[in-house]
Amino acid sequence: MPPPSDIVKVAIEWPGANAQLMEIDQKKPLSSIIREVCDGWSLSGSEQFALRYADGPQLYITEQSRSEIKNGTILRLAISPARAARQLLDRIQSHGIDARLEALKELAKLSADPTFATEFISMEGIGTLARLVESGTHFGEMLAFTLTAFLELMDHGIVSWDLISLSFIKQIASYVNQPMVDVSILQRSLAILESMVLNSHSLYHRVAQEITVGQLIGHLQVSNQEIQTYAIALINALFLKAPEDRRQHVIRGNRPIKAEMAHQLYVLQVLTFNLLEERMMTKMDPSDQAQRDIIFELRRIAFDGENDPSGTEKRKAMYTKDYKMLGFTNHVNPAMDFTQTPPGMLALDNMLYLAKLHQDTYIRIVLENSSREDKHECPFGRCAIELTRMLCEILQVGELPNEGCNDYHPMFFTHDRAWEEFFCVCIQLLNKTWKEMRATAEDFNKVMQVVREQITRTLAMKPSSLDQLKGKLRGLSYSEILRLRQSERMSQDDFQSPPIIELRERIQPEILELIKQQRLNRLCEGSCFRKLGNRRRQEKFWFCRLSLNHKVLHYGDLDESPQGEVPFELLTDKIPVSDIKSVVTGKDCPHMKEKSALKQNKEVLEQAFSILYDPDENLNFVAPNKYEYCIWTDGLCALLGREMGSDLTRSDLDTLISMEMKLRLLDLENITIPEAPPPVPKEPSTYNFTYNYG
Repeated sequence: MPPPSDIVKVAIEWPGANAQLMEIDQKKPLSSIIREVCDGWSLSGSEQFALRYADGPQLYITEQSRSEIKNGTILRLAISPARAARQLLDRIQSHGIDARLEALKELAKLSADPTFATEFISMEGIGTLARLVESGTHFGEMLAFTLTAFLELMDHGIVSWDLISLSFIKQIASYVNQPMVDVSILQRSLAILESMVLNSHSLYHRVAQEITVGQLIGHLQVSNQEIQTYAIALINALFLKAPEDRRQHVIRGNRPIKAEMAHQLYVLQVLTFNLLEERMMTKMDPSDQAQRDIIFELRRIAFDGENDPSGTEKRKAMYTKDYKMLGFTNHVNPAMDFTQTPPGMLALDNMLYLAKLHQDTYIRIVLENSSREDKHECPFGRCAIELTRMLCEILQVGELPNEGCNDYHPMFFTHDRAWEEFFCVCIQLLNKTWKEMRATAEDFNKVMQVVREQITRTLAMKPSSLDQLKGKLRGLSYSEILRLRQSERMSQDDFQSPPIIELRERIQPEILELIKQQRLNRLCEGSCFRKLGNRRRQEKFWFCRLSLNHKVLHYGDLDESPQGEVPFELLTDKIPVSDIKSVVTGKDCPHMKEKSALKQNKEVLEQAFSILYDPDENLNFVAPNKYEYCIWTDGLCALLGREMGSDLTRSDLDTLISMEMKLRLLDLENITIPEAPPPVPKEPSTYNFTYNYG
């Protein structure tokens, strides 16, 4: 007979004594259970003790968290949070260096516990740590443990960041600005500064006075990716809080990186492009002489600053002719071409950058088209404006970053004016494609569609530099785009004749079984998932994988993102597949119902799924990307004998079926069929298609 649901069997440890095996009644007060445990070892003063988990973060158990205790859990009897906080506070102020170091080491570990943190903070513990930092007398491990404890305590949100003193900020900033500083101290200092900037408007201004984005550049060049990640996170924080006129950007590096740093680079990329939004949404004022002078400068550079003719009418007539050759839609007043938003004044900025920084290219494009008389001229002005609008759409200028997204483009971090240089590459592509298509003004939209396809296909290849972008675009000529379209159309259509449809239906079960096995194999390899919450927490990852016999799901916490497969022995928790009742996704997930803020984030919501299992438990996931989401949800459906219905499965199914059909049809085409007498005419009937699946 199974034990009652309110009874959990645990082992409780105490240093120097044999562990007690107990059945804890969850209906009894926690204080009564602790008293029983103390009595078992003849310990008096049970109110001075508490229970903690023996493994993992070793958190204290409270009345609120005791429901999380599972059968087989190993607990440890420990001194109470209040007693531990008092002892550690006294020890970190002692004169003995060794004693102080050990106390700070223990404090750094315990500070992640909210119960302990509440007690320590109530004893003015944060002020004590701040004074230790401000004194400048702590170095090495002692300082690293002090900063770790400080950051963990502040991250609980119990006290306001606004209470931090200027001298403390200066001291932390000095660690970041020092050319040679311990890695652990630098990492924690960057994290503290990031939290200050994000959590307090007044502290942003104080931090910005002590450290600038330019001073953080050096930390992006080091080989330590943890330092790079924290430096980028601080840059992002400064971007988010800075006034528009203070924002700047700089980043270098193009090697493969971890998911956390990839996300920070993605956020930095989004914030950098969002700086363009103001110009993108600014209409040109046709009466503004300064703005009109920019258009005049474009004309002057293109036509070599020819002397203006005398007389207003002659000058006006010449300007109109020149503006027509520049490709503006409104020849009389080209300022009107920039009154639509987007792209607004951003298009004019791009054109001026090209004219001044790539003058030879600009003049060549304008003159070779203005001198043509065969109606195939490419209108530079109109093309530049529409291209700017297109690039804003492709790069989602003005959109907010998505949590969990890692889709950044390395090439945008290799040039200080990456946006403008990208435009310059693309306008040359547009001019080249226009000529390849032998387009006329009536073909304008068709050309823009082809150019969009060329750009998006190339961006999907993730070129690491602008030079690599140019090379890949050269390979995607108009004829290559037509070939790719034809090939993809053939794959999608795949001849809708009845014999082919019959062959497709016969192949589909085989392909589905292959896809199913691939999904299950991926589950056996396992995946790493991020815990929702503070991004800096050390216990921020967990790993899940399916046993090789497909009977058990193993999972457990990790200190960092793994580089390969995680052994089953390190995954301490498990769920029998037979206990799984269902798999739910999106807003039906328990953790999406609880996290109201996340419900507003479409991407997180779309990548969330949960396993519901007996008796009434759940295991919650947020996949790192859409691909992993499809793999896991399909794999779990396959595991439970249900239909795999993700977009990835449908895509894989269509692709693999098309490939298999082409192979089999190719085999049929190579068969020599002997001559036979003409068939006897029959009434029309359904086609029969047979093939030996040997």
